Amino acid sequence: MNLRTTPHPRAASVRRPVLLLTAGLSALSLTACGVVGAVSGDDAPASRDRSYDITVGLLLPDKDTARFEKFDRPLFEDRVSSLTDEQGEVVYANAEGSKDKQGEQFRKMIADGVDVIVVDAVDSEAVATDVEKAKEAGIPVIAYDRLAEGPIDAYVSHDNELVGQVQGRALVNALGEDAENSKVVVMHGAPTDPNTKLFRKGALGELDGEVDIAKSYDTRQWLPEAAAENMREAVKEVGAGDIAAVYSANDGMAGAVIEVLEEAGVTDLPPVTGQDADLAAVRRIVAGTQYMTVYKSFLLQATGAADMAVAKVQERSIQFDALARDVVDSPTHKDIPAMLVPVVALTKENIEATVVQDGVYTVKDICTGAYAADCAEIGLTS
Repeated sequence: MNLRTTPHPRAASVRRPVLLLTAGLSALSLTACGVVGAVSGDDAPASRDRSYDITVGLLLPDKDTARFEKFDRPLFEDRVSSLTDEQGEVVYANAEGSKDKQGEQFRKMIADGVDVIVVDAVDSEAVATDVEKAKEAGIPVIAYDRLAEGPIDAYVSHDNELVGQVQGRALVNALGEDAENSKVVVMHGAPTDPNTKLFRKGALGELDGEVDIAKSYDTRQWLPEAAAENMREAVKEVGAGDIAAVYSANDGMAGAVIEVLEEAGVTDLPPVTGQDADLAAVRRIVAGTQYMTVYKSFLLQATGAADMAVAKVQERSIQFDALARDVVDSPTHKDIPAMLVPVVALTKENIEATVVQDGVYTVKDICTGAYAADCAEIGLTS
């Protein structure tokens, strides 16, 4: 896959700040620049003449990843409602991990004549045929989180290679001077997900030559149970006590990895990475069983996608261009307008400044009875 991310010619030449930038600050900077929720230039005079009675299709890939149902969907629906004076409708479907089911859902939305489709593809290659059908029907398609193949109109996600870099660098830093001689198990995501290739590229760019990669796996459909199977094999072949760290591409797999290590009798757990800032993962970080996760602002991503979808339907070209400040290439198309949201390495030290400050979780959500003492120890109190 040849995916590049470069600043769009319409954008400033300075790349967005990353790593320890909180989503709250990100939202502030985007609002100040007139990107999120703004109407500017030749779009403004006609704003009240635009039809708000629009239908937006939202296709999400699974329910195993907690963020989709808990954050992405409601944030997206609320934003569309706000942008359309509560006249816009979001038609929602979840594929529950099935590319065939998502294809059926996609084609139904086309047949029903929705105005725009936002899709997080189960399989980026398989969805291309339906993207073509939408194009033939005059329905714009915006790829969400994962870069779909076919003639998509835009892409909203994060700098996914950077996600892998953040994870890999965190692991090397955690291992310190012993990194070069440390045996690391690498747990990549699903090979059918184009993001996996980018996470892999970023992570291995940090890990190769810095650590001893003892075992490496792809994980079927990002399933925690598949990650657990792989980890049991790694424990058997490498030895539970000889695994110095585990690169896990997301939090669901990280939880499975940690359970397998504990089952194997490991009491002093090695550093384990993750991604998505699931509540369970944040609690594990508080307790010290998971080293870090990558926090990606659900608010900025979901609202950005809603802004782009509504702007596309209402032909607000200036607002759409302001949102699409980058370009990416997919295996089938080049120079796709893109919005790439910054990411944050979340550790014990910045839980309050990230997910708590951004309203993703409250201290009460995180610091339940089992975690109260650990929260107090790191100063996380309500």
